[in-house]
Amino acid sequence: MRIGELARRTGASERSLRYYEQQAVLTAERTPGGHREYTEGAVGRVARIQELYAAGLCSSKIAQLLPCMGDTDGGPSATADARPIDDLTAERDRIDRMIDDLQRSRAALDEVIDAAAAPAAHGPEQPARGR
Repeated sequence: MRIGELARRTGASERSLRYYEQQAVLTAERTPGGHREYTEGAVGRVARIQELYAAGLCSSKIAQLLPCMGDTDGGPSATADARPIDDLTAERDRIDRMIDDLQRSRAALDEVIDAAAAPAAHGPEQPARGR
């Protein structure tokens, strides 16, 4: 499939797909006319790349990790090895810390929202009158 079709099927921009190719995380064959041609497996590969970028991994880590992952089901491939385990564990720990921080921030916002909404639920407060 051509780059435009891959972009439509994955939601990735053509620019992103070219970037993935430059970063050696996506490959394409070239037609005699110089157009990129992607295999059906590129759809799963792009989905995996996008997931890993969304998780905060950089392109060099993604390039290291992708050969160890299966594109069709996301499971380990037959070539998986332990090389990136420490790096991936550190990335997972970083994501866990971010999740914890976001949950604390959400709880703090909930408290502010609840406190701000309480007076509104009882109607406007009347100003205190002097005696």
